[in-house]
Amino acid sequence: METLDLAIADGIAHVRMIRGEQLNTMVAAFWTEMIEVFEAIDARPDVRAVVLSSTGRHFTAGLDLAMASTSLRPASDDPARAREKLRRKILRMQETMSVVDRCRVPVIAVVQGGCIGGGVDLVTACDMRVGTADCYFTVQEINVGIVADVGTLQRLPYLLPQGLVRELAYTGRRFTAEEARQWGFLNRVADTPEAALEQAFALAREIAGKSPVAITGIKRVLDYGRGHSIEDGLDYVATWNAGMLIGDDLNVAVTAALAKKTADFKDLLE
Repeated sequence: METLDLAIADGIAHVRMIRGEQLNTMVAAFWTEMIEVFEAIDARPDVRAVVLSSTGRHFTAGLDLAMASTSLRPASDDPARAREKLRRKILRMQETMSVVDRCRVPVIAVVQGGCIGGGVDLVTACDMRVGTADCYFTVQEINVGIVADVGTLQRLPYLLPQGLVRELAYTGRRFTAEEARQWGFLNRVADTPEAALEQAFALAREIAGKSPVAITGIKRVLDYGRGHSIEDGLDYVATWNAGMLIGDDLNVAVTAALAKKTADFKDLLE
């Protein structure tokens, strides 16, 4: 792959953006490779958590400007046809972030330096975020005169208060690690990229030690709660547990707890 690499060990998938010298800008290949990688992860029943990290000084500088310029060129003399094509392109780009959001297992982003534009779309699609003390986030789209359209404006309001979301989206200012930790956007803050990565892997290892059936269920139930009422969510989790609760993992967990041992859960089925 041109923009990513993938390693899987001990139940943890590690996805890295590898164009650090180019600030991990989101070139054309990124938008398809991210989908391919996360589809491969979902197909692996032994994967129980994902760490998404980057290389270089910055997590990502966002959408490649050359790609953005090409995307906005009219595809036809007919404005209706040109705009219909552009709409389909935007929807395909949204899928690149949504496949991360839909991942069967928790995804932990590790952020160093700048997380700009499309980077915010990406990390808001993750379950958790660990950052370095010098990292920052910028809803960059307003600074280039467009509306963020691949997930930030839809997911960020579930992670931060409305007033703060609107301030960040309207101004495009830097949202620092200190602020992000204060508002719960960052789960952990570390001094160095190496320490941030280790904290993310420690969190991933803890998750990987839990029942994979229960972890999958928790993620599905939490995600279902977005856009549904409390009553809808309660009904959904009742149905989920009616189908999934009676199984090996409950007995394994209880037996291990009584014996004061670490539970050893089987992988999911292929």
